[in-house]
Amino acid sequence: MRESSPDPLLYDYHPYHRRPPLVWPDGKAVAVWVAPNLEYYEIDPPPHPMRKAWTRPAPDVVGYAHRDHANRVSHWRMADVMTAHGFPGSVSLSVALCQHHPQVVADAQARGWEFFSHGIYNTRYAYDMDEAQERAIIEDSIRTVQDATGQRIRGWLAPALTHTPRTLDLLAEYGFDYTCDLYHDDQVQEVKVARGRLASIPYSLEVNDHYGFFVYNMSGREYADTLIRQFERLAAEGQRSGTVMCIPLHAYLIGQPHRIGPFEEALAHIAADGRAWLATAGEIVDCWRRQQEPSREQVAPTKIEGAEPRLPGMLGR
Repeated sequence: MRESSPDPLLYDYHPYHRRPPLVWPDGKAVAVWVAPNLEYYEIDPPPHPMRKAWTRPAPDVVGYAHRDHANRVSHWRMADVMTAHGFPGSVSLSVALCQHHPQVVADAQARGWEFFSHGIYNTRYAYDMDEAQERAIIEDSIRTVQDATGQRIRGWLAPALTHTPRTLDLLAEYGFDYTCDLYHDDQVQEVKVARGRLASIPYSLEVNDHYGFFVYNMSGREYADTLIRQFERLAAEGQRSGTVMCIPLHAYLIGQPHRIGPFEEALAHIAADGRAWLATAGEIVDCWRRQQEPSREQVAPTKIEGAEPRLPGMLGR
């Protein structure tokens, strides 16, 4: 019986052990980037027929206030630890934060962090948006972040990880360089889009603090140990061909007083190791992109018998 093929609609299949070597600056083995999610949650968002914004009936005072700890206190606690150990942030930004709490955005900007869009609010979902609505969200994100920070955003993480069949094609059309919405690889990969080009940078669900604390029920110490184990394996494999490690964070979780200490120890371990390139998402994608043109003709994607070509405008269902 023939093995089932990878989904051909999103990206080509390149077996990990057959890829040409990827080289990071100064011979580093693993590119490490930190993705603080700076978010705004509405206390009483408009209802969505496919998904509730809160587990409790709205207004969910408890859920809202818990997350608001990030914008009042724990952002600074998390950011100071990152800065102390030389980690720049690549901010997954709910762009409404630029109006609701501009002080948080200004702090990230002052630290020299990169911004990319996480939608307008993390309580508004993309599932059933029509094309005009989705274009309006993208255009609003570009304009709002540029007005607030002077940066033209280059990347996208869908709000609450929700998409339409046209999301990736629209990102390429609007000139975005990368998406964080595919969790399929430990190296940057090309995404199939109708026009233009788009890269997928490794983000993470596995070492995302949200999953660590809410799904896997880790303690702060267990989460920090998980980050170190993730780093050690990727650094070892990266000696042959450079890998990517993302550390996705939510300040209201990692910035709690009882968790910040073990987290700082994990960052100190990675920074002192010597094998890590501490970079932003944009720097990683740029370095990867420069190495793709010479190798594109040398290594063709593996053909899967029976796989159908991608249909323009389709996001895998």
